[in-house]
Amino acid sequence: MCTAMKINSYVLQEASGSHGENRVWKWHIQDPASQRLTWNKPPKSVLVIKKVRDASLLQPFKELCMFLTEVKNMIVYVENKVLEDPAISGDENFGAIIKKFCTFREDLDDISNRVDFIICLGGDGTLLYASSLFQESVPPVMAFHLGSLGFLTPFKFDTYQSQVTQIIEGNAAIVLRSRLKVRVLKENWEKKARVDEKGIILTNGDIESSRKAVQYQVLNEVVVDRGPSSYLSNVDLFLDGHLITTVQGDGVIVSTPTGSTAYAVAAGASMIHPNVPAIMITPICPHSLSFRPIVVPAGVELKIMLSRDARNTAWVSFDGRKRQEICHGDSITITTSCFPVPSICFRDPVNDWFESLAQCLHWNVRKKQNYLSSEDEEF
Repeated sequence: MCTAMKINSYVLQEASGSHGENRVWKWHIQDPASQRLTWNKPPKSVLVIKKVRDASLLQPFKELCMFLTEVKNMIVYVENKVLEDPAISGDENFGAIIKKFCTFREDLDDISNRVDFIICLGGDGTLLYASSLFQESVPPVMAFHLGSLGFLTPFKFDTYQSQVTQIIEGNAAIVLRSRLKVRVLKENWEKKARVDEKGIILTNGDIESSRKAVQYQVLNEVVVDRGPSSYLSNVDLFLDGHLITTVQGDGVIVSTPTGSTAYAVAAGASMIHPNVPAIMITPICPHSLSFRPIVVPAGVELKIMLSRDARNTAWVSFDGRKRQEICHGDSITITTSCFPVPSICFRDPVNDWFESLAQCLHWNVRKKQNYLSSEDEEF
């Protein structure tokens, strides 16, 4: 029997008890399947995210938008660059629907308080993109499998009308996919300047630094690698302020449970169910026979910096985007975000996850061993 089950009847002695009293401590474990989507009021607005420049998604996109606006009378938000596709903007039959859209531009318009839920059309990248649009609270996300892998997109488009109707009515299970809050602090080194009596700017070789901080919300992983350099990356890894190891290899992956089935699993990590509160640390091709991937509690703070004796800089990316160089003095701080992504399930969090393992990654697929009869046992 697992420890989690036995702890319900486990008795702890209180050290500070004046009469030596025993208290029973109970740990109530929530069933992941019990997490349900409920609306305080009926949803009125929806953000539709479509993979750009994919001709195979044009018809599903148009059908879905017509259904949402004409049948469900919903306010539909669509990104500007999606409507720039000539196959959409040039469709006269679709023009009346386009006029009803509310449009926005990434990094320029804030729609965080305008959208009730999100529908993604494409592959896993559309869900990652939806996450990047919301730096705080994220609306529930319904993802249709119209891409290549589809590990994070459990819905099939064939029966989209009934499935979307169920979501609008609030009849669905959800899984809260934790994100990482990442803060990149960069040292900007500049030469000091002074102005002489004639107004000419002179530099004296002295250097001053200023700090610039940028923050990201990451659904899959933070990847620190050696970039174009032929040298090993050499970065220090801190946990709650304590140096735990130096990574010498191609790099390191810090991932969420959702990201454990992405780059991390390709680098030899275990796969973690998204309901598990954890952060995974996975080295990329470490120059060590003993550097195994580890899992740490979700509440810790990680910090990554270039080692003092590193021969080259490092590079970092966030869910495969915003790639940038990390130099001496820069730091990357990683904690679990307070703003998860509520991902709507096709059935429930457990069944959906194992279905994705089987269908997308072919987990534990093997030809069955033949049955051994009693006659065969004699040989």
